[in-house]
Amino acid sequence: MSHKIAPSILAADFGNLQRDCKMINNSSADWFHLDVMDGVFVPNISYGMPIINNINKHATKTLDVHLMIVDPDRYISTFKEVGADVLTVHYEACTHLHRTLQAIKNEGMKAGVALNPHTSVHLLSDVLNDLDLVCIMSVNPGFGGQSFIENTYSKLKQLAHLRQESGANFLIQIDGGVNTKNARKLLDTGADVLVAGSFVFKSENPAQTIADLKAV
Repeated sequence: MSHKIAPSILAADFGNLQRDCKMINNSSADWFHLDVMDGVFVPNISYGMPIINNINKHATKTLDVHLMIVDPDRYISTFKEVGADVLTVHYEACTHLHRTLQAIKNEGMKAGVALNPHTSVHLLSDVLNDLDLVCIMSVNPGFGGQSFIENTYSKLKQLAHLRQESGANFLIQIDGGVNTKNARKLLDTGADVLVAGSFVFKSENPAQTIADLKAV
């Protein structure tokens, strides 16, 4: 299976959002990665349902929505309504993770779980077969443009081993500090989906940068 590239809209130009959505549509990217931050779970506020709804009107590819919010259960059906195809919640924000995952699936979306840098992949052992995606945060969530945390490779290796042992078939996503220098090693260690924000949108030619990540 070819790996997927998911440009993070958080790093896009919000004054030219339709233009950037069109660029992703016409590029070799696979997904749109949308970060929703509430200023409580993470120390930043990004965008919410109206923006995602507008992106959905222009996007022709999968909408991968990453919720960095407290109490995500309150909004599951709403994110389905605005176009989410994949909905990822944080392990650290879910008191009843299994129930949350089932609620996401009951709405017809793919269910994902994100792990902060300090959270062990082994905490997912009891829900591995309920997951469509696991997102390993390779930076501390909340802001774009941070440096990649090297311990990510160890976590990725452990998670890939857990997946193989359990017979589960979820995708492994890496979010934070991804670039063409570390992409090959991440893929070789077990990653399936690479999220890239600043590296794509701050480059001179974002579409070419996406193509370079896809060709790694």
